[in-house]
Amino acid sequence: LVVLASCLVLFPRLLLFISEAGSDTDHRTALTPLESFLALHFGIFLSALALALVLNIPTSAPPVPYTDTPVPYHPLLGPLTLASVISAFLAWNTKSVGPLASVVFTGSSTIALWGLWVIVFGNESLKSKKTGADKRTSAFIFGNKSAASVQKKRWRKEHS
Repeated sequence: LVVLASCLVLFPRLLLFISEAGSDTDHRTALTPLESFLALHFGIFLSALALALVLNIPTSAPPVPYTDTPVPYHPLLGPLTLASVISAFLAWNTKSVGPLASVVFTGSSTIALWGLWVIVFGNESLKSKKTGADKRTSAFIFGNKSAASVQKKRWRKEHS
């Protein structure tokens, strides 16, 4: 994947060499703007996929000790977000392919913003740091004794 991605990003004219027929009558020397645009963006996303595969190879011993709090992290989150940011930036600055650049920019920026949101706010704890109560519960209507608000009131009474 890395070789294919680097060929698409660094040497897009290799596509012309591979697709060239044996006859010299139909010989092109340059890619069309559409071909170079698609080669660049497919290369970026293939690089992200290759990076995610390399970074998430299972090992016998984890490099980082396991913590008790599970972090919502998917192996593709970081590389795909980075690739989407780069792709959105490049699509925004490309005007030679018409409305395709706007479509790719919209899709890539949506994925990038969603990924950045998950990276920044994905670690929000569902348990209270003070009382250890679950924040998703409520004492409304039925008077739940294990609700976070009830446990916080009880904790304040004990510590005041």
